[in-house]
Amino acid sequence: MAFPRPALAVDERLVGTLADLIADEEVTTVVVGHPVALSGRATSSTDLAGAFAEELRARAASIEVVRWDERLTTHEASRALRQAGHRASAQRTRVDSAAAVILLQSYLDARRD
Repeated sequence: MAFPRPALAVDERLVGTLADLIADEEVTTVVVGHPVALSGRATSSTDLAGAFAEELRARAASIEVVRWDERLTTHEASRALRQAGHRASAQRTRVDSAAAVILLQSYLDARRD
């Protein structure tokens, strides 16, 4: 089962921080969201996520970096948080973590099938 970790700051140290976390926790695979439009077309976010995945792959060469379709994960996370009773203003800090859990669980479920 996937579970959230605290969010990391998106700054110039992100890849190094992740590389350290990967080494400390003996991670073998990292799943990176592959953001595309609902139509499946690439967007500017697609390019940014791809560059991030490549940088992480270069920095932590011993792991597998998988890009996974993240369409509708934010929508699903927002809906789940609302159903759990979280107010819209309070859920903004939780949506990204919840979407990441949904993304990872989707990847794990697909591997199990």
